[in-house]
Amino acid sequence: MLCPTASRRRLLALATALVCSTALPSHAQPAPWPSKPVKLVVGYAAGGATDVIARLVAIRLGEQLGQPVLVDNRTGANSNVGAEAVARAPADGYTLYVYTIANTINASLYARLGYDPIKDFEPIGLIAKIPNILVVDPKLPVKSVADYVRFAREQPDGITFASSGSGSSIHLSGEMFKMKAGLKMLHVPYRGSAPAITDLLGGQVQSMFDNAPSALPHVQGGRLRAIAITGPRRSPLLPDVPTVAESGYPGFDVQSWFGLAAPAGTPRPVIDRLNAALGKVLAAPEVRQRLQDMAATPEAGTPEQMRAFAAAEIKRWRDVVKASGATAE
Repeated sequence: MLCPTASRRRLLALATALVCSTALPSHAQPAPWPSKPVKLVVGYAAGGATDVIARLVAIRLGEQLGQPVLVDNRTGANSNVGAEAVARAPADGYTLYVYTIANTINASLYARLGYDPIKDFEPIGLIAKIPNILVVDPKLPVKSVADYVRFAREQPDGITFASSGSGSSIHLSGEMFKMKAGLKMLHVPYRGSAPAITDLLGGQVQSMFDNAPSALPHVQGGRLRAIAITGPRRSPLLPDVPTVAESGYPGFDVQSWFGLAAPAGTPRPVIDRLNAALGKVLAAPEVRQRLQDMAATPEAGTPEQMRAFAAAEIKRWRDVVKASGATAE
């Protein structure tokens, strides 16, 4: 039998436990998303077009979400290092990825990937598209696509074209044109666009299908001659330069593109909120102007549209990679 003092203590403990159990919820409620900073992984080094666009979007996206969006550059293997890191990250909305044309090319370029470019990601929406520009050494007697084709056919070894690396959109733009025109063209790969441009300026190579932001300063400075735009329409920054399509190759359309994605399994309400926030970012006049200064076209859309577009790009580039014989080695 308990003494009165022990009984009182026991009753007091039971009463305290009862008060605590009624004062606290039966289970913890999750904090509303986002309740902390969001990480945006970029598969390329700082300073390139992908990184510049990512940082432009990240700042504005953070304003829309009420939490900072921090860019994390994870370089290597033509963006595969960053893509794999995001594919394996928790699907909680706090790790995002700048998904690009490279991820759809890599699906065919690499014998094995550490991720599935479709199944391992939840698309959020496209950001923008950037055309390439066919540029040549100004010393060449080439001022049009017709001149380019004629010159290539007159040379015993054809014409050389540089790229930022085997399998890049810059490389495959040239391979696609080679297929369409039936030309003899020698691909000269470099470790990035900068050294390729350096050799083009020095006359070591004759041409290049370079990304517009990289080529534009050299074209505007008269150091390179722009022959054609690889996108579906002329650029307002180079209104007198025709597209490849209108230069005798209808349907020719190659553009580097950038989108936002999250790990597969990210809750749909999070995806929808991110898509809505991205749409507002891309509608902002100052963002649109900044993109247009890079010759980029904003491409707001739904997650479903981005998924369908990425799947179509994988199929299209599979055919080009196979025909070109390009590999990741």
